[in-house]
Amino acid sequence: MSDLDQRLSALEADLKSRGSVLVAFSGGADSAFLLAAATRALTSANVAAATGYSHSLPIAERDPAAEFARSLGVRLVTPQTHEMKREGYRANGTDRCFFCKAELLDTLIPLAGELGLAHVATGTNADDAVEGLHGLRPGIRAAAERGAITPLKDAGLTKAQIREASRRWELPTWDKPAAACLSSRIAYGLEVTPRRLARVERAEQGVRRVLAARGHDAARVDLRVRDHGEKATVELSATLLPLEPHHADEVLKTVTDAGFTAVEIDPRGFRSGSMNQKAAK
Repeated sequence: MSDLDQRLSALEADLKSRGSVLVAFSGGADSAFLLAAATRALTSANVAAATGYSHSLPIAERDPAAEFARSLGVRLVTPQTHEMKREGYRANGTDRCFFCKAELLDTLIPLAGELGLAHVATGTNADDAVEGLHGLRPGIRAAAERGAITPLKDAGLTKAQIREASRRWELPTWDKPAAACLSSRIAYGLEVTPRRLARVERAEQGVRRVLAARGHDAARVDLRVRDHGEKATVELSATLLPLEPHHADEVLKTVTDAGFTAVEIDPRGFRSGSMNQKAAK
């Protein structure tokens, strides 16, 4: 039995032992895989998915997440979360994710009880846990303090293994780019506000439209519009760079049209966690 098969067996055994779960479901590759695994192990009658709706969740993520849950025959609930009411979240320090995850779990745990489900499970994987040891994942601490379970991490499944298993199971999310919440685009120390989040979302939607018009599979492109105040930087999949001059001009214009005064395309391309790298300097 391969290492991946052993880890999948461990995941199945863990989920079966739980009896029932409410999966914190963002629509990303990890939580989608966890939702599929829970449904396989427990049947859809003992599983529900919960997607917290707030200013920080891109609107474009909502319909695909709902369709994925429907495809599994799983009930989807969409409670409103109110991160913006938490001062630590608005302040946007390096611990911002702690307050975001705390709000989510403080919403989902009582909801699980109302639905008669025994546990709330998050899509934290083994790679996330390693980053957490270096202080890069404060949300993991918030979830752990509230008793959320982490079946993917506990089975030792890495991001690469989750993608491979998702491909085997023919899940449409197997190669979906990482899609962190909109607040992760805002430079630490700048206050998180609905206006800033909406501006970033408009900018990213505009860039994806430009890419699609140029024949790219825009939904599969790694993209971040980083908010540094009135200036933005655009990070794109490195394979697309450098853009042709006219194409680059279209990208820059759509970002300024979204409300930024100045913008540049980062020649280094997309880098997951680039805001964390800057904060660590």
